[in-house]
Amino acid sequence: MLQHSSIAPAAALAADVGGPAQPLLTVRGLTKHFPLKQGKLVRAVDGVDFEVLKGETLGVVGESGCGKSTTARLLMHLMDPTAGELVFDGRTVGSRDLSLKEFRRQVQMVFQDSYASLNPRLTIEDSIAFGPQVHGVSRKESVARAHHLMDRVGLAPARFAERYPHELSGGQRQRINIARALALQPRMVILDEAVSALDKSVEAQVLNLLADLKREFGLTYVFISHDLGVVHYISDRVMVMYLGQVAEIGPSDALFAAPAHPYTKALLSSVPSMDPSNRTLVAPLAGDPPNPINPPTGCRFHPRCPQAARVCAQAMPAVTTVQLHHAARCLVHEPGSGHPLAAAAALAA
Repeated sequence: MLQHSSIAPAAALAADVGGPAQPLLTVRGLTKHFPLKQGKLVRAVDGVDFEVLKGETLGVVGESGCGKSTTARLLMHLMDPTAGELVFDGRTVGSRDLSLKEFRRQVQMVFQDSYASLNPRLTIEDSIAFGPQVHGVSRKESVARAHHLMDRVGLAPARFAERYPHELSGGQRQRINIARALALQPRMVILDEAVSALDKSVEAQVLNLLADLKREFGLTYVFISHDLGVVHYISDRVMVMYLGQVAEIGPSDALFAAPAHPYTKALLSSVPSMDPSNRTLVAPLAGDPPNPINPPTGCRFHPRCPQAARVCAQAMPAVTTVQLHHAARCLVHEPGSGHPLAAAAALAA
């Protein structure tokens, strides 16, 4: 039987991937609206709910403008949310239980632009050691930690410690950004398009480095990317976003093998393949995503959806479980929604 849920059942998945179900970060109703003139709002992120489990990699995908990077910045509190709540390991972020300074020691971020992320006036050694010093670690210990991490990411301190960002390649700078993120010994790292600007050979090296560091330091990742192949490779679960909302969330292999949301199906069908047997018959999406200032009524995907019915323009679908640990925001999978395909989906489930 289908189950109605506001958050995908990530907890049950943890038992399958090794260990008890323990969310490290719980996101409830996360919203960010940017005000414009004449009382209009840009609804960049609009009521997002999800969990990040301890030790997992949660991949986040979607078209440009879907809210991926804004969500990342909201998770880091680099901008204030319009509404919503973050709970990190049982403590509410920004409350007396967990200050923003302590939260940012526990959660770090690696950005897409490896050059703009680094202070051009600081040496590599100082860039990595700066964060620990802000949090009270001595200069001597901070530098020792920086050197250890430089070694760990494959950049010998003897050669690179006194260099400046402009003297390094893009891949080397991104390795430094990863080392800097780990300098505070965080429990979770948010990677916002961290490998998208790299050449494919360098990208593979950095992805393997991230996998090794995750095992070594017991990290949890939120991995944001537009590259579906990379997301499938590195992620335990995948969250698909569309126009500021969660469209689908589930185990990586299950989502790529049998996507439940029409938007996810269209995304996967857009991946090019040299194998003729892998070519899909799913038609590409027509048009561009709707304007986030004036989103469609009902389901936000219905103007582009090949399965859209009249009810899709009237009722906002909820996130509904369609398979074990797998959920989608689509009226087709919502019992009693009135969608013509809902009864058939219920029988198949």
